[in-house]
Amino acid sequence: MLAERTTRIASSPTMKGLIAAERLRKAGADVVDVSAGEPDFPTPDHVKAAAHAAIDANYTKYTANSGSSEVKQAILARYRADYGVEYDESEVIVCAGGKQALLNAALAVFGPGDEVITHMPGWPTLVEQIKLADATPVIVRTSPEDGFALRAQAFIDAFTARTRAVVINSPANPTGALMTEDEMIRLAEACAPRGIWVVLDLCYEKLIYDPVPHNLPGVLAARMRERTIVTGSASKAYAMTGWRCGWLLATREVVAAANALQSHCTSNVCSITQKAVVAALTGPQQCVTEMLDEYRRRRDVIQALIGRDPRLRCLTPAGAFYLFVDVSALLSPAGLRTSADFCQAMLEATHVVVTAGEAFDAPGFFRISYAASIDRLEEAARRIHAFVADVDAGRYARA
Repeated sequence: MLAERTTRIASSPTMKGLIAAERLRKAGADVVDVSAGEPDFPTPDHVKAAAHAAIDANYTKYTANSGSSEVKQAILARYRADYGVEYDESEVIVCAGGKQALLNAALAVFGPGDEVITHMPGWPTLVEQIKLADATPVIVRTSPEDGFALRAQAFIDAFTARTRAVVINSPANPTGALMTEDEMIRLAEACAPRGIWVVLDLCYEKLIYDPVPHNLPGVLAARMRERTIVTGSASKAYAMTGWRCGWLLATREVVAAANALQSHCTSNVCSITQKAVVAALTGPQQCVTEMLDEYRRRRDVIQALIGRDPRLRCLTPAGAFYLFVDVSALLSPAGLRTSADFCQAMLEATHVVVTAGEAFDAPGFFRISYAASIDRLEEAARRIHAFVADVDAGRYARA
């Protein structure tokens, strides 16, 4: 009855926590939601002021489908300053969030018979978008023993005659792992002679905790610019998730194709949002630094608290704002068998909302978002440890 493409994809599993939290809140529960993949900070004041000014000036009409010249120039200037890469206005399109930018890339470049390589544990949307583009996802697995590092050789080993592209998310959701510049150089030098595309998801590019080199756009531009697609977003860096603005940088042919696709889908990003994003990208960046510093503090607090039980193992994330906790030591055939079981039982018993590792193709783990106040993180840790104590006491043993 429905189109065949709908049978190939699933709805976003990372949204289940939001639904569960809302259900419990309506029932009057004190919910500690550490599942949300969005900043808990308000949008910076100067960004909101730009939006108010846009409304007052009646800047409420259509813009060019690909975005106004002003916002495109702001994006290009930001990437020039941050990475030393040069693109012109015909090589950038403004999209309704990073997710649409990535979908535009997939639909413009991937097709039937193509294999597209990406990595897991990872953001499930990347895999689903490959399927939507009628291509076949090929999964490279990263491991906790190696810090979930994104290694070029693992991607290269997955190459076949049908490989069309590699999709990289760095810093990665949910692990916080990075692809280093050296690893990206190796990957680019393997992809370039084969004509393989690299699609780079830089959603969390401003949320890297240590001053490590991470100029992946520069690495790719120097070695394979004609086969590189860079996507980014205002959502995480500027606490603008609800504003819905991302972008795609690539050759003019790719951007023209993305523009045609977008013209029949959403058309332009909200005009008011575009004005706000100009202010975000061109205005003071201290707000970004302040949020990053606070995330670092929260990361260290929640990791120390969770780590008080050695069976709750977690690596220190290099970026993003997630702690990926290995709970496999607490699972058993006679009790809670999977991390999904563990998270669901913990939700019902303690009203703590986390995201089960199954959402990221990583059973045995769960994800904590520390985009929450220290008080709520401390409460989450207290309830998680209390739940583990109940597991130890055999409360969840099977008859």
